Amino acid sequence: MTRLLMTLAVAALIALPAYAGEFYINLASQILIAAVVAMSLNLLVGYGGLTSLGHAAFVGFSAYVYAWLTTKLGIGNGVASVSALAATTALACAFGLVALRATGLSFLMITLAFSQILWGLAYRWVSVTNGDNGLSGITRLAPFGTSLDSAAGFYWATLGVSFIAFLAIAAFANSPFGATLRGVRDEPRRMAALGHNVHLIRWITFVYSGFWAAVAGLLYVNYNKYIHPSALSIANSAEALLGVIAGGSGTLGGPIAGAALITILKNYASAYIERWNMLLGFVFLAIVLIVPEGIVPGLQRLVARRGDRKK
Repeated sequence: MTRLLMTLAVAALIALPAYAGEFYINLASQILIAAVVAMSLNLLVGYGGLTSLGHAAFVGFSAYVYAWLTTKLGIGNGVASVSALAATTALACAFGLVALRATGLSFLMITLAFSQILWGLAYRWVSVTNGDNGLSGITRLAPFGTSLDSAAGFYWATLGVSFIAFLAIAAFANSPFGATLRGVRDEPRRMAALGHNVHLIRWITFVYSGFWAAVAGLLYVNYNKYIHPSALSIANSAEALLGVIAGGSGTLGGPIAGAALITILKNYASAYIERWNMLLGFVFLAIVLIVPEGIVPGLQRLVARRGDRKK
């Protein structure tokens, strides 16, 4: 049943540009970008047991590096993309060394503080970031000379990158290293006693998570062709975290479902409700009460129960 649903979902994504209007194609692109952010965060939250409230910092930093290199220095989009990924990954390497000295609530607070520092710099370092006005005039990538300016063209590129991200994150989570990571999440002292370097395992995961957040940042800035300090805000980090928890942390499909839910609510509810975040809170509360493990695990449990009844 799960494989059938996944097959139908993939088929719908592939066929979307053929039957949907430009608005829905753009909405699907937003969902895919949010899904990459949530999947990368899920490596920390779901598989590593490390709750972060600063993941948007990597998304925003990658976007700013790309925007600054292309608009301020006139560097080509391809070189700027590689540079943004390298710079953000290096940032994750450095920050991970500091943040991973703590766990639990302390880790959460350190990641929050880190994101707030970058958010403040984005507002105050006007000569680089243009402050509250943001950076505009950004052009989209044109891989192999193919323009991505159309809604369908950008959607296809985003779908391809998202699929690669899903496969790469799935391979990481299902590898022997991923099993070790889950062991560190559940029994860190026992894993250390068995000879595993707990700090190194968490650090590698943190860096890998930061890399895919940087990829999402490139998609984000290419989609909007504009970047503002709000991209690094705690609100964006919280939305990503809510997406992981609502969809089902520690699962591959959960972050995608959670990201889709939040993006759809943001686009539709905000048009009718001024404080749409309140509605998001009620939806999240309903999920916690009805399916506390998340949407995807809850659906899997429901399907399994129906299967047992038929037997």
